[in-house]
Amino acid sequence: MTQETWQKYSEWPLVGAAFLFLAAYSVLVIVDPPDPYAAALTLVIWATWIAFGIDYIVKLLLAPQRGRWFIRHPMDLLMVALPVARPLRLLRPFTLRRVMERAPGTAIRTRVMAYVIVSAILLIYTVALSVLSFEKGAPNANITTMGDSLWWAVVTITTIGYGDYYPVTVPGRWAAAALMVGGFAVLSMVTAAVSSWLVESVTAATSGRSKANNLSRDEEIARLTAQITRLHDQLARSTNAVDSNPEDGTAGQEPR
Repeated sequence: MTQETWQKYSEWPLVGAAFLFLAAYSVLVIVDPPDPYAAALTLVIWATWIAFGIDYIVKLLLAPQRGRWFIRHPMDLLMVALPVARPLRLLRPFTLRRVMERAPGTAIRTRVMAYVIVSAILLIYTVALSVLSFEKGAPNANITTMGDSLWWAVVTITTIGYGDYYPVTVPGRWAAAALMVGGFAVLSMVTAAVSSWLVESVTAATSGRSKANNLSRDEEIARLTAQITRLHDQLARSTNAVDSNPEDGTAGQEPR
């Protein structure tokens, strides 16, 4: 079996595992259910961790150059090591490279914007969930509800930073740092897509005006050419009429 074959058959099951993890983790952190339900949710979380671990080990063993693959795929290791990174597996079937394939111009920007928006929403939710799990039981914590955590995540990813909510634990601050880096990447992609659209719009408008000006100039040249041709024809007809008039005193006169 090759790595491509394994990835082909494991991709969607791992997407399902990521969705199960996100659902179980959300209920466990936000609702904080009693012990029988909490134990079941914890079991689901551990099962997804095992699934991601098996996937990573199999891919590493099937890689033609294991050291090179290990260096080039840090996100796969991150999904195994950090639970908060596992929901990002939901984006794997829709990677940016696949989004941009076989899509010209405006279609690329539309797909990229949709991909960036979905990525930002998923990043905000997962980091907010993770920070809440770290912060809600910590002393002097001010992020104690999911609403507070979501508000803090939105303010952070947009680089506004009101400072009304902030993490006080070390894991919470590391999650905040990851959100800041992710927010910078998201805003950069949005800026690039909007700039590309503006440049293309200005170029199209300028090209349209240039074509219209060229067309008007060509029409004016054609009109003047036709007018000159008519004048030339009229002058030629007048000259011919004078040369062929028998009543002209000079016409047909014999030399002395």
